[in-house]
Amino acid sequence: MTTASPTDTVPADGSTPAKGTAPTKGIVPAKGIAASKGDKALAVGAWEALFRAQVTIMRELTACFPTGEISFNEYDVLFNLSNQTDRRARIKDLTQHLLLTQPSISRLVDRLAAKGIVEKQSDPGDGRGIIVALTTIGADVFRSTAVRHADAISRRVGGTLDHDELMQLQALCTKLRQGPKIAETPDEDRVCLPGDAADVLDEPSDPGTAATTTVGL
Repeated sequence: MTTASPTDTVPADGSTPAKGTAPTKGIVPAKGIAASKGDKALAVGAWEALFRAQVTIMRELTACFPTGEISFNEYDVLFNLSNQTDRRARIKDLTQHLLLTQPSISRLVDRLAAKGIVEKQSDPGDGRGIIVALTTIGADVFRSTAVRHADAISRRVGGTLDHDELMQLQALCTKLRQGPKIAETPDEDRVCLPGDAADVLDEPSDPGTAATTTVGL
């Protein structure tokens, strides 16, 4: 079932489509975007809608998480390890992929290690560093969880948006992620904290603010 309609775009020159001409489905052309850049209220409203949708769906996915063996945040650690060479990574490198502080990630790793899902190893290149490796048991836990988690995401997101809308959403989110960073845009009154966002966030108590919505098979 679809609850939102695709954006109907107008010709790039801003003219009205000829009578009887069907509107084109797709992302609003660049000219339309440029014209709305000064609309701060629209940008804030769009961000709020995106954030509320993310929080709402994250809470549902967390409430329906398909296993009691690991938590949602622990799954996110496994997801990122599964994407690394040899299924291992340094803890400080994981902070680049998880919106959590390094101490929070260390606590997650300790819990996973106690279950035999990951293994902590010394970093030969850094005497104080720790490498986290996914164990065979951990790989099995991740795969079985990922399949069911993907099913839940497909039902919730794919059951709300049609194919064209899913493609639009993916494209728009990618464009936002790759767009100009706040710190790179001029603003004399803005003060940005040094480092990554992960440097200032701790492990959330509200599952709706969990780090990511990643899923892997």
